[in-house]
Amino acid sequence: MGVSRRRLLVSDFIMSFMWVWSSVLIKMFVHTMLGYGAHDLKGEILKHSISVINMFFFAFLAKATKGGAYNPLTILSGAISGDLSNFLFAVGARIPAQVFGSITGVRLIIASFPNIGRGPRLTIDIHRGALIEGCLTFAIVTISLGLSRRSRASTLMKTWISSLSKLTLHILGSDLTGGCMNPASVMGWAYARGDHITKEHIQVYWLAPIQATLLAVWTFNLLVSPPKDEKEKMKEKKSE
Repeated sequence: MGVSRRRLLVSDFIMSFMWVWSSVLIKMFVHTMLGYGAHDLKGEILKHSISVINMFFFAFLAKATKGGAYNPLTILSGAISGDLSNFLFAVGARIPAQVFGSITGVRLIIASFPNIGRGPRLTIDIHRGALIEGCLTFAIVTISLGLSRRSRASTLMKTWISSLSKLTLHILGSDLTGGCMNPASVMGWAYARGDHITKEHIQVYWLAPIQATLLAVWTFNLLVSPPKDEKEKMKEKKSE
């Protein structure tokens, strides 16, 4: 395995570890340190504002690490369109690194703050939960693919649109499935609770998002034509 791939694995582990911690620290800052209630409007606005800033920070980390990620769906959507070796590396190494990073982060959180809670839970039946989590994933993957094709847009604008989209979709699904759209993060909390191998967890937080990601990539590639530079590369390959 090359140095760059090892670096990606380390980056994925560290970013996944930091991601589960960041969400907990934001809640502790707003509710424990500042004293806002769970349904206080000012507290919710502050929490969501900090969450957007946090997503900007992780976007910076992804750029600084040259591709590091904390969400399996992010690398899966890119790996689907790549070659077989990159796909196998993403599925066989990067996603496990993210899962392990999330589990390690959650275990340390619970050891440090035993009363912090036990993460997102499904509050509706499995089938509706899978449908909701799948729809949320389909939406965010489609938005991400659309932003990646907009070469003229600035990185700041792309990150702003992506962050607001993720936050909006998270709010829409938070009371039903948790609105995580991140199987690795949910896996960390489910592993801590001991229900990571249940039908509920696998079907709602793994199978549904993965299927939605595959469908989003396929649909996007079917409906949206590739940029001109990609078309030229395809023509060159055919001529060769």
